[in-house]
Order: sequence, then structure tokens, then C-alpha cells
Amino acid sequence: MPSIQSGKVLVSGANGFVATWCVQTFLDAGFSVRGTVRNAIKGKHLKRFFSSYGDKFELVVVPDITAPGAFDEAVTGVDAIAHTASPFHLAADDPADLSGPSVQGTIGILESARKYGQTVKRIVITSSAVAVTTPKDGPLDEYDWNNGAVQAVADKGAEAATFDKYCNSKVLAERGAWEFLDKHKTEVGWDIAVLNPPLILGPVIHDVSTPEELNTSTKMMFNAFTTESPTTGGGQWANVKDVGRAHLLTVMTELPSYVPLSAVNKHEGRNVNRFIIGGQGFTWQDMLDAAPPSAMQYKKGFPGSINTAMRPRDMDNTRSQEVLGMEYTSIHETVEETLADYERRGWIKPLGVSA
Repeated sequence: MPSIQSGKVLVSGANGFVATWCVQTFLDAGFSVRGTVRNAIKGKHLKRFFSSYGDKFELVVVPDITAPGAFDEAVTGVDAIAHTASPFHLAADDPADLSGPSVQGTIGILESARKYGQTVKRIVITSSAVAVTTPKDGPLDEYDWNNGAVQAVADKGAEAATFDKYCNSKVLAERGAWEFLDKHKTEVGWDIAVLNPPLILGPVIHDVSTPEELNTSTKMMFNAFTTESPTTGGGQWANVKDVGRAHLLTVMTELPSYVPLSAVNKHEGRNVNRFIIGGQGFTWQDMLDAAPPSAMQYKKGFPGSINTAMRPRDMDNTRSQEVLGMEYTSIHETVEETLADYERRGWIKPLGVSA
């Protein structure tokens, strides 16, 4: 499939943490953007925030992304789709409460694009690094799948670990997308690319007034700097602006037009439209240590207490750099921008000033 250098991009779930940065990035690159939101109220902030772009930004209401035909009208007349709308929370007893919206929303937008997306050339799906995670030694790459979580949920159902339920939902949604393309490849004029970022961190530009309204990943970051939470835990991370830029570059980069699911499951060369974004291993103490000197009241933890052996392994994001041309924001710049956002919002007070 050729690259897409201009036109209109549909961004699903446009009021979300990642999606709002995607909207910003596409608009700044000269694209027009159509965003979807669940109701008109959720679109008010976006209309104000992106008002300077005039008619290059528009919103459509999709009340339920799992409903049949939910995206039928939204996909009409767009050149590319960035499907970011998917739950990221761990508050689910029934695994289907997570996998249902993830799978149905993903397959639903692909089905709408098959039927009504005659102008669509590429669909970028925001998956997750948890769909890649395996217990193997060494860095994880795009040929890895988290089959362990899927098996755990199949075996234990509601009794499975909460995080396994979330991982299972991401694996099923992504595999469902690749299987959909396998089935309908001769019927569509578009291809699919999947992005697999880990925990996404950084400043917010979506509608948030208090720290309590932060999404799961950004709330974890805020808690690390403002509460007595443990500092040794962690994982892998990605900067939210890098993730937004990855969506743009994936749309604008020439990629293979069709990659069968078998090529995503096995090491059959490096020709696969799946990209790990970010993926550096970290502990929360690493984040605290990366903070610049400041007069703000944030926690310092135990500076310098983390060694390499304590830090989670990195993921291999080589393909995103070589194919997409990704360049990554440092942990220091990410922390600095995030703390500046807290300070601007008044969420962290100067020393000597009561909260």
C-alpha cells in the first residue's frame, strides 16, 4: 500500500488520553481529522481545544462502539483510520467485560470500513505491548504473543488474575483484526498496521480537571510523584506524544499491502505490519530519579537505589525506528514535561504552600 500524505483521518475515541494527542499530531501535519466520541458532552472540550483548526476538525457521535454498524457513517469519506477506542482499566470480574468491547469495537470498525470505507487506504490499530509479552529470555519483539494470558483466562475464567484478563482482551482484539484481514483481503482496498505500546505516560491534553479524573496509566505516574506508593515496581513505558507520532508515521509510511496472520505468528522474515512503540524498561524510582531540580512538592523516593538487575527488560523497538523512522523521547524529557503539566494545573504546590 502506498503512503498517505494528506487527506482525512478518522480517530476513534478522540477524547481519550492517547487519541487526543493523535488528533493533535495529525492536525499539525496538515491532515483533516474526524473524531468519534460517545456523546456530544465528551466532545465539548475537543471543539474548544482544536477550534483554531476550523473545519479541518470535526466530531461524530458513536454512542456504542460494540453496536453493529456503529462506525458505518464515520468511516465514509476518510483516507485512513486510527482506531484507539478500547478500554484500559483493571476493574472487571468477568473477562468478557474487557474482551467484549475490545474485540467487538475493533471488528466493528473493520466491518464498517469493508462495507462503506471505499476511500480508506490504511487502518492503524492501537493494540498494546501486553499482547506481545511472553516469559522468554531476552527482548520481546513483534513476533511474540501473550498466549499465557489467553490460556489463563480460558482455564480460570473470572478467577483468572485481573491483569491476565486485560492482556487477554488485547490479544483477542489484535488477533481478531489480523484474522479479519485474512478473511476479507480480496474485498478491501486498505491494509492494517498495529502499534503495540506499553504503559503510556506523559502530559495530558484531554478533558481532565483533577488528578482523580486521570486515566489509569497517568494516574499511576501522578501517584508515583505524590504518594508513598512503592518505587520498585514498573515495567516498560512509552511517551504519549511518541505514540501519537507513531500513528502519523504509520499512516505516512509505505508498508506491505497484506501480511497473513501466519507471518505475524512466526519468524518468517521481518515483513510484518506490527510495531512495538517505546518499550524501555523502568521502575518508578527511575521516573523519580529523572525529575529535574524543582521547588515543587514531589516525592524523591530513594535516589540511585535501582540497579540494572532490578529494572524490567527492554522491548525491541528496532522495527519502529527502521521502518517508521521513529525517534524516542527520553525519560528525562518525559518526566520534565509531565511535572510541568502538574505544576501548571496546580496539582503540585510549591514547597511551603499547603495543598
